[in-house]
Amino acid sequence: MKKDELPKVIPIFPLSNFIIFPRTTVPLNIFEPRYIQMVDTCMKGNRLIGMIQPKKTGEPKKPDLFEVGCAGKITSFNETEDGRYFISLNGICRFKILRENNNNKLYRECSINFDEYFDDLQISNEEIKFSNLKLIFNSLKNLFKKQGYIINWKDIEKKKLDQTINTLSMASPFSLEEKQILLESKNLNLRIKKLEEILKTYTLDEFSNTTLQ
Repeated sequence: MKKDELPKVIPIFPLSNFIIFPRTTVPLNIFEPRYIQMVDTCMKGNRLIGMIQPKKTGEPKKPDLFEVGCAGKITSFNETEDGRYFISLNGICRFKILRENNNNKLYRECSINFDEYFDDLQISNEEIKFSNLKLIFNSLKNLFKKQGYIINWKDIEKKKLDQTINTLSMASPFSLEEKQILLESKNLNLRIKKLEEILKTYTLDEFSNTTLQ
């Protein structure tokens, strides 16, 4: 997708402890009426949805939102007999919320800006090798094992390095605040540093749940 194809207003899908990165693909099971309506509208247009984490503040049905999310494009769509949608969402580019817009729809919409994250549209050329990340992978493997997560490491390690780091950041059993820190890291090198910092807090606390402040 090109810069001039990115929207200025996007429907928002708030999901706690859930982030996506550019060039990652996630499956979603859509069943709430407001998000059924959202997908119906998206499928008639550019098929873009803004995935973003809600904060723990605000109203229960309308929580405050973190400032940064990631736009994803619906790349597959299936409807079940009971009216649910199964979609695949492919991460395109991160964005920053400018303001929430009033609308007459069941779902929320925001005016957004992609300017800070246009690099997401380019293929990463950062020089990092798997061999330099052995400590991170070992720590992640221990953390996933402690938390009872089953990960197909051989499959993950076949991916490109940026996809591997981003996939592990998405799948990790971190807090929503920690995942937000990883999402907002401007580039892969910064994300790796933040990932190391977060993992150190878990290692020091013997892999119990600790939030990086």
